[in-house]
Amino acid sequence: MKRHVVVSSILVTAIFFFSQLVYGQSGTAVDLVKSTTIEVVDRIKTDRDKIESDPDYIFLLMDQLVVPHFDFQTMSRAVLGAAWRSASSEQQTAFLNEFKELLIGTYATNLTEYSDNQIVFHPDETRPDSRFVLVRTEVKGAVNNNPLPIDYRMHHVNGKWMVVDVAVDKVSLVSTYRGSFRSEINNDGLDSLIAKLAEKNNRTPL
Repeated sequence: MKRHVVVSSILVTAIFFFSQLVYGQSGTAVDLVKSTTIEVVDRIKTDRDKIESDPDYIFLLMDQLVVPHFDFQTMSRAVLGAAWRSASSEQQTAFLNEFKELLIGTYATNLTEYSDNQIVFHPDETRPDSRFVLVRTEVKGAVNNNPLPIDYRMHHVNGKWMVVDVAVDKVSLVSTYRGSFRSEINNDGLDSLIAKLAEKNNRTPL
């Protein structure tokens, strides 16, 4: 199984807010975040022994509880920008798969770190001219006993809320990866970036 460790504070604790619950038109983005937090954290605590004894089990949880709630295609388009539009369909698929592995590996690595911390939810924020909703949360005592703000940018697709960006301490996942990936593409091309992501994703977790 392709998995790896990625050191990235941007993605710490994102796992907590998404599970197999699918929301319809009547649920708001913050409703989804609140409702699923309890289910995911409870699952982490209940299955902690299994997670510690079987490294692959955490990735099974990722596939079940997290993957359905992230819009990886929208995130991939946003991260690559012009490079996505000029890429072949094969390159787009290859990048999306490796980028997905990158994110899932990071979630899994950091999954249990803050499972006992209190999480505070703020009302979601919308703008009349935007199709996106911003859900603001805080993980209490996450960094040197200080709260860690985590913001989720979401949109409503096919009857459910989907995540299109995560920002921790006001640092956007999409913006951060966009900058680093652009540099790699400019220097060596998209195929090189895909190959390097595949190499990272094949590393054995620590």
